[in-house]
Amino acid sequence: MRLLVVEDDRDINRQVVAALEEAGYVADKAYDGEEGGYLGESEPYDAIILDMGLPKADGVSVLQKWRRAGVKTPVIILTARDRWSDKVDGFDAGADDYVTKPFHMEELMARVRALLRRAAGHASSQITCGPVTLDTRSGKVFVDGAQVKLTSHEYRLLSYLMHHTGRVVSRAELTEHLYDQDFDRDSNTIEVFVGRLRKKLAVDLIQTVRGLGYLVDPNQPAARV
Repeated sequence: MRLLVVEDDRDINRQVVAALEEAGYVADKAYDGEEGGYLGESEPYDAIILDMGLPKADGVSVLQKWRRAGVKTPVIILTARDRWSDKVDGFDAGADDYVTKPFHMEELMARVRALLRRAAGHASSQITCGPVTLDTRSGKVFVDGAQVKLTSHEYRLLSYLMHHTGRVVSRAELTEHLYDQDFDRDSNTIEVFVGRLRKKLAVDLIQTVRGLGYLVDPNQPAARV
């Protein structure tokens, strides 16, 4: 999962990005409404954390512009403003959630997990396909109840596929959502990580759809291989 943090306070921005990366996400950052607005409209993020009091363009204006442009990315408003009218303005502009400063990082991370689950149509913090369970809260993966240790890249790949069960995900889409904007992206590396995942999981979970990408089908039992 790839997220964008738009926050002009560099300390808060750094702390939020670090927490996201520690939780297994990829995070890009922007420090003003102009740069954040451009990135949010041009890059395929899974969620955005947006401050309201930004220089160059305020958060509500940026969010309204995204929604007018058809950007449907889920957005969490992050702000020091706690008046109910400010919250109403944020929600009416198209925000999906609202966190008031000062905040506990654990709460923000929980809201991010919940937002991503809802956007993908999942109700629980645990996503299960056959014998494989992905625990988004702990960042752990289990097969038949036994934990399988994955690298951060392997976990991000499996998490994205399991959040989007039932549809084919192309290598290009995976590349866009698994690496930040400064990473030298190569879609061929996706094949390597898929191969490693298949060996570690030892179940037939990730299907290759020739010429299109990869599919995790929640309705097809994943047999051991």
